[in-house]
Amino acid sequence: MAYGLARRELRPRVPLRHGEGDRHHLTSLEGLAALSLDALSSVAYGPEAIVLVLIAAGTGALTATLPVTLVIAALLAVLVVSYGQVIAVHPDGGGAYAVAKKDLGPRVSLLAAASLVVDYVLTVAVSLAAGAASLASAFPSLGSHLLEVCLVGLALLTAVNLRGVADSARVLMLPTLLFIASIFGIVVLGLLRSHPVAVVGTTQPVHATEALGVFLLLKAFSAGCSALTGVEAIANGVPVFRVPRVKRAQRTELMLGALLGLMLIGMAVLIRRDHVAPRGGVTVLAQLTAGSYGTGWAYYATNLVVTLALALAANTSFGGLPVLMSLLAKDHRLPHLFGLRAERPVYRWGVTALALLAALLLIAVNADTHRMLPLFAIGVFIGFTISQVGLVRHWAKERPAGWLRRALLNGLGAVLTTVAGCVLLTTKFMAGAWVVVLAVPLLMLLFARIERYYTAAGLELGLGEVPPPLRVTDSLVIVPVGEVSKPTHHALTAARSLGRDVVAVAVHADPVKARSLEASWERWNPGVRLDVIDSPQRSLVQPIVEYVLRSAQDGRQIAVLIPEVEPLHRRYQILQNQRGLLLAAALRARTDVVVCVVPYRLDL
Repeated sequence: MAYGLARRELRPRVPLRHGEGDRHHLTSLEGLAALSLDALSSVAYGPEAIVLVLIAAGTGALTATLPVTLVIAALLAVLVVSYGQVIAVHPDGGGAYAVAKKDLGPRVSLLAAASLVVDYVLTVAVSLAAGAASLASAFPSLGSHLLEVCLVGLALLTAVNLRGVADSARVLMLPTLLFIASIFGIVVLGLLRSHPVAVVGTTQPVHATEALGVFLLLKAFSAGCSALTGVEAIANGVPVFRVPRVKRAQRTELMLGALLGLMLIGMAVLIRRDHVAPRGGVTVLAQLTAGSYGTGWAYYATNLVVTLALALAANTSFGGLPVLMSLLAKDHRLPHLFGLRAERPVYRWGVTALALLAALLLIAVNADTHRMLPLFAIGVFIGFTISQVGLVRHWAKERPAGWLRRALLNGLGAVLTTVAGCVLLTTKFMAGAWVVVLAVPLLMLLFARIERYYTAAGLELGLGEVPPPLRVTDSLVIVPVGEVSKPTHHALTAARSLGRDVVAVAVHADPVKARSLEASWERWNPGVRLDVIDSPQRSLVQPIVEYVLRSAQDGRQIAVLIPEVEPLHRRYQILQNQRGLLLAAALRARTDVVVCVVPYRLDL
């Protein structure tokens, strides 16, 4: 029977391990939980960022919160439609990076990748720090242990994501639904009530220091655009969805846009109607919560849900950055190990790298949210702009039906995100945004140097070239031995199957032991020559390396088979001598011979 023509019921079925198969990818609802919590939870600080900017012009300027939010919601709509197009054009994920690589050239793609890496790491750190700060507001005793709380939360998220993104989605499903229900409850109940049920926080004096002009409105717009971070994560993580991936990812993007837009507009209406201004000791969201729910159990429960959502929002980066790093690895811009996946559909090296970078950042700023906020969102706006401009180039080049309408929409989005990004950068440069300006080019340089190395290595390896005819030479198989034993028998049997010319080599410092080995060898008579090397310095590795180098001088192909005892249980591994591994490492470093480790497995 020809291969591939067997009837379906006769084909062998290999049992799937955990994480394999389509059921361990995401549905649309699971994708909303795994990849959208970052964007959804930004309602906890996005509207407040607008209020904090406008209050500089006095409490009367807070009426501009709703118009600014409507502009942000319009930009959100443009971005959602645009990223739906990105998903369709680039179903392998990558978002702005994939768009830039295809339509804007290698340098712009490096800029997109570097900015996204920075933003993803900051998303993890800021989300965990904000969650820890909210938790400390409810439990003041944790105020002096914010860093420890962040690192514990980071360790838990890392462990869940190493198990698999689908598992992390199921873990996040309930907190996401509770958060959405809590925010919509605040908006609906607040709109149904004629006035706030309760007021929390302490009154703060307001001193107008600026006029409500175009620049202040632009600052409020750029500050409020922090609520848009995370919108691109779904386009970056398309491969983690179930088939049909494109339709599921687009559906998830639309759900995210609708939910986030309604939340932002609803909260802005309440802020404008109730004249919500910053108050001491509480957030704007906490004021809206008290105004809708009062100060009973619902108030505390909602604050705990918000805290949990902010902490878990970091999971968006764990779903998006490892996929992006795998694409960079495929393009030879990161080490190739970032493109490897375990039996579960998880890029473990990417997950681990993200966790380490976020931990270092949290330690560097001592988990202080305010020290990281000036860095936040700049990278994602670079990605927004690149994806919009790239799609304009794509539509102009491909010119499918309706291309002009799509190009105009993406062009408008590019203008809006460019303006927002420039204002954000100029207003926050001295407050810490300069770090991003420095980090992005350094990452671009790193990616370029890695790509240059792989290119040079490919040329030296002759990849893509037709190699010359094979040159067959005599071979010699060398087997280092210590005594006559089962591992020696096992290694010599393997050596004889590789070549006819086999020699066993033993190193001894004690002449008595050397003669004893030779006598045992003669009694056994395996048909293999034994060479005994005297080593007065009691060195094992150096004499064998020199023996191999001498044997290779006549141009023969040398193979060294090193017998190594491996216990069944890892706890006994440390009890074995590691001379075989040391010898293998020395031979690989100092010779060009073939080095093989032949395991002899114990039942212990």
